[in-house]
Formats: sequence, C-alpha cells, structure tokens
Amino acid sequence: MTKRKSAPPVTPDVEHSRIREGLPFPLGATWDGLGVNFALFSANATKVELCLFDPTGEVELERIELPEYTDETYHGYLPDAHPGQIYGYRVYGPYDPQNGHRFNHNKLLIDPYAKQLVGELKWSEALFGYTIGHPDADLSFDERDSAPFVPKCKVIDPAHTWGHDHRVQVPWDRTIFYETHVRGISMRHPAVPDEVRGTFAGLMVDEVIEHIRKLGVTSVELLPVHAFVNDQHLLQKGMTNYWGYNSIAFFAPDPRYLASGKIAEFKEMVAHLHEAGLEVILDVVYNHTAEGNEQGPTLSMRGIDNASYYRLMPDDNRYYINDSGTGNTLDLSHPCVLQMVTDSLRYWAQEMHVDGFRFDLATILGRYHEGFSERHSFLVACRQDPLLRQVKMIAEPWDCGPGGYQVGGFPPGWAEWNDRFRDTVRAFWKGDEGQLADFAARMTASGELYDQRGRRPYASVNFITAHDGFTLHDLVSYNDKHNEANDENNQDGSNNNLSWNHGAEGPTDDPEINTLRLRQMRNFFATLLLAQGTPMIVAGDEFARTQHGNNNAYCQDSEIGWVNWDLDEDGKSLLKFVKRLIKLRMSYPILRRNLFLVGHYNEELGVKDVTWLAPDGNEMSIEQWEDANGRSLGMLLDGRARVSGVQRAGADATLLIAVNAHHDGIDFTLPEVPEGTGWICKLDTFDPDIKGQDALAFNSTYCVNGRSMALFELMREQGA
Repeated sequence: MTKRKSAPPVTPDVEHSRIREGLPFPLGATWDGLGVNFALFSANATKVELCLFDPTGEVELERIELPEYTDETYHGYLPDAHPGQIYGYRVYGPYDPQNGHRFNHNKLLIDPYAKQLVGELKWSEALFGYTIGHPDADLSFDERDSAPFVPKCKVIDPAHTWGHDHRVQVPWDRTIFYETHVRGISMRHPAVPDEVRGTFAGLMVDEVIEHIRKLGVTSVELLPVHAFVNDQHLLQKGMTNYWGYNSIAFFAPDPRYLASGKIAEFKEMVAHLHEAGLEVILDVVYNHTAEGNEQGPTLSMRGIDNASYYRLMPDDNRYYINDSGTGNTLDLSHPCVLQMVTDSLRYWAQEMHVDGFRFDLATILGRYHEGFSERHSFLVACRQDPLLRQVKMIAEPWDCGPGGYQVGGFPPGWAEWNDRFRDTVRAFWKGDEGQLADFAARMTASGELYDQRGRRPYASVNFITAHDGFTLHDLVSYNDKHNEANDENNQDGSNNNLSWNHGAEGPTDDPEINTLRLRQMRNFFATLLLAQGTPMIVAGDEFARTQHGNNNAYCQDSEIGWVNWDLDEDGKSLLKFVKRLIKLRMSYPILRRNLFLVGHYNEELGVKDVTWLAPDGNEMSIEQWEDANGRSLGMLLDGRARVSGVQRAGADATLLIAVNAHHDGIDFTLPEVPEGTGWICKLDTFDPDIKGQDALAFNSTYCVNGRSMALFELMREQGA
C-alpha cells in the first residue's frame, strides 16, 4: 500500500534580510566583484549598525545591523552593494566615561579602514558625545544626530592599471629627501592650471616634477596626506590646519587633495614621480587622532571603542594620556590598534606604491605604558614584515611624554631625524662658542649616536630646516619669530631658533648684509650636502623662499605657507649653487660612505679615513678642540680608506673640506697627501663661481674667507 506524502508545514511569512554573514577579515569595506564585505573591530560594543547613504552623502537611506561578531569584529556582507556606496557606522555600547567607554549611537562614525571619504567635517555641537554646556560636562550624554556634519565613507574599487610602475628603491647612500606640501608646492606655480592647484594632480604637472628632478634630489617627502580635520578654533579665525597633522582616517587620502574626486589621482601622481626616478615618502601621523581629549568630538575611534584605541589615565579612564601634546595618544600596545597601523602602512606601500614613511612623534609608536622600548611590538612588527622592511622608515625620534627624546635610540633598520645636526650647525655658523668638536661629529653622521649594532651613517637624517620652524632664508634674516598672522599674539612657535639676522631684522636694502646672508645660506647647504649621513632639504629653500619670519606656519594656507616660484636674482643664484652641490655629492662616493668615519689609523692600509686639521695643516690638538673660540678646521677624507668591512684599499677621490666660521679670513695650509701632486678647489661658498681649474701646490696656503667653506680634490699622480 502506497503512503501519501504529507504536505510541508505551513510557516508564517518571514522577511528575508539581504544582509549575509560575511567575514571578519579583511577589516573595512571590501568589494569582491559581487558585493561588499563590512567588518569593524570593537571589543566593547554591544551592537553595530551599518548606515547607508545616497550618493551625495546627505540622505541616510537605511540602517542595517551587522549580524555576526567574530573575534571582537562585527561583520556582514551586502550582495547588492557596489563601489561608490556611501556609508558610516553607529555603534552601541555603554556610555561610561569614567571607565573609558564613550559609545553613543547617535553619532555617525567614520570607518577607521575607510579608503575614501566624501564631504568635509562641519563643526556642530551635535558632533560631541556629550552635551556642551551641561553641568556634568563630558559625563553627560547627547542625543543629537551627527550624521549631517560628518564626512562619510565610500566603498572603492581598488583596481588600477599601474603598467610597469614599481618602487624606485634609491639606495640609502644616494638618498636626498625633499620635504614639501602637496598644496604648498603647486598653489603659486605658474605652470599649474587653476583647477588642479593644491592637489595631487598639481604635483604631477611636468614643470613641477622637472624642477625637483633637475635639482638632483631623489625622494619627495610629502607632509601628511591622510584625511584630516580642520580645528574648530582655526576655522573660526579664518585659518585651517594647513600642515594636516590631525588625521582621522589612516587609509584615505584627504579629499581636498583630489582634484578629480578619485583616489586614482594619488596613484597617478606616484606613477609620474616614479617615472622621473623620484621616490615618494609619506609623513604619517599614527600617534594621535583628530578626536582630541575628553572634550573633543566623537568622529570615529572614540565611538567605536575608546578604551581600546586610546591610552587612558590608569587611575581615571575618563582622561587621556597626552604624550602627543594634542589631547590623546593612540595605544599601539593594543594588538588591534597595532594591526590597524601596520595594515595602513602595508596598504600605502602595496596598493599605493609608496616608497617609505616618516613617522611623526615616532617615540609614541614605541611606547608602552612604562615608557619607550626599542622592542615594542610596533617596531618589531615593522622589522619582521616582509613588505615594510623593504621601504624606508624614518622616525621623528621624540614626543611630549617622559623619556620621549630618543635620538639614536631606535633599532636597526630605522633612520632618524637628527635635530642635533640642525642645532649644532646653526650655532656653529651663527658664531656661538664651543661648537667645533660637535660640528665635527655632525659632519661624520653623529657616530656617537648611530655607530652601533651595525647601523649605517645614513641612519642620521641631517637637516638645517624642516616644515616646522624658519625657512633657510628666514634663519639668516630674523633674530626673532614673527607669527603675528597666526593670531596667537606671537606666543606660538619655538623661541629657540638659533637664528641670526646679520644686522637687520627682516628685509633690508643693505648690500653687505644681503651678501652675507646669501653666503650663509650657501654655507648651510654646503655643510648639509658635504656631511656624511642623509640630507633633507625643504622645498623652496633651494631658492631662498621666505615665510616673512613665521616659524610656525601650520595654520597658514596662504602665501605665507605656499612656495613662491617668482625667483629674484639671489634665488636664481642660490638654486644654481645647490644644484652644483648636489652633483658634487653624487659624484664623490666618499661624501656618502656606508662606514662611519672614525679617524683611526689603519696600520695594514697605512691610512686614516678622516683626519682633522688645524689651519696650519697639522692635526688638531686637544687644546684646539677644547678652545671655545675655535671656529675653523680642515676635514681630510682619504679615498684610500676601506669602503666596506673587507680589508681592501679604496679608490675614491681624496677630498679636503676647509671650514671657517670666523668673521675674518684664515689662511689654510694645504697638506701633502700620498699619491697626490696638489689640490684643486672644487667649491668655495665665498665665490660660488669657482670652477676648480687652477692647481694648488702642497703646503701652499688658501685663504678661506670669513664665514665660508671650501672643498678641494686631490690631484692624483698618474697611475695612482
């Protein structure tokens, strides 16, 4: 007998959600060709809503709860989402500031892994998780929706046709950094079309790249390009956070730098610079975010998981540790924060083809709660990462916290900004007493700081000026800062500039003062480019750009902060001199040795790598080194010294650098050197037109004029 099949059970109609489970990795919004996976880390949230917006980012269309929570990551997959989708997050959890939690689902939050942002931050009280003016201050809870005022995230398609582009990988010993600002370098350049001024497209204009290439530098170091926030108090005064050290999204280029509105513009800029043989180095700010202290806005990480992302005061989690000086400090000892930063670095290196990074306040990145450690997880992760260990890593080795000054303290594999070079060289040429021995140490790559554990001279990134401080022109033109345009009563910016106006404050018609200022600029450049280590030049210094005495132009998105390409005769003359100097540096390997010069006599080879000479041609005595009034010396670089660990004589040119910071000229006796027949003067900062045609006999004297320096090359015997 055949049994009848029973009918399926009747179930009520269920609305099937289109959201799928998705995956917890990779973090962020990832387009896979069919849909988009959304994943957001939060160890302490109770719920996460994905908020979708219309293409303008102004209308919130719907909120979708991410359905899965795996390993502290909320995730879900939208099969109908595509590149171009605008989104943000609302994150639920306890609002308990005294225990470090500041969740407020009324605040739309930026995805820390967002690859592109649209729109600008519009300052409003609704941005704050607490109610401004409430008696309980930041312990109160604000219920206003912040979505109308927050930049939104945009899903991207990462596909890009790179062609044959690849990282340039300039050897460290040939590297010369050129620090510049995306906006500042192109805003006043006559060849840049108006519609792309101040953008990545403006930087890729042929004439801009050609200037950098012909200058002879190798690596363009860009001030921060990560999406950043303009401080409210600056906007109220009609200014902006021009430098951009106020990041809010570590994977997204700032929308203001995208003339096309597409992130492919950044990639195209990189490809153009690479085509010209130039590396691209990014100045990155992973030490803090734009959310500030407990009174700051809730824009992203504060509302996602405040207790995980930030270092909080151990005795009261309501408040933030402020080693950055900007209100908060990212906690890279947390594994997921460490992951975010290293993921960001890999993204820019791999997907955006960046060649290296300069880390703002890098000591923070190696700081545990008890202090800096060169074995911090971040530093270890960078050293062992197969991609990051191939790119240039440069630390600004200080922060505002206890024990924050770590010049020379970073581990092998890192280069460091060397402010000791800056300060010593400035003081020496200003004529300060007791600088001679320190000056010699800076000329040999500060071996007392870096000659350890196999580090090389290039670990010392030498600079006279940087974005922060006087330009080179202003260094020789002003005794005091003039930051009145910043509207802080000239109280901002450093007072310790080691500058000298040479007799008049600011512009002058006095020809003697102007001649001396120009010579001093040549002295600074000659010192920088003839010293061992890695030189860094600031854009515009090569033709004497001025900021009119402003030494803190962080808020000056104006002609004060922009490079002026209208060169006067002095600017043209200096530019010509700097180009020649760079060519000399590149043509003499002995000026960029991979071994520290230590002055020891090599008995097997019968040579010293460097010999320090008094003006009379004899070696410097202890008394001369210790003479507080000593301002002159000779630096003999013997090309026969070994160039590597192999005990083999070198075959480089032998050079003599004669330096005189006295106001009067000094006769230098040109020493007799084996295998040579005499000397040729290749460069003299007193007379920049010297071409090195006349032979100078051994033991003859050469007058190194007051406040100048000269470079000589040994004439070799035939067959030597």
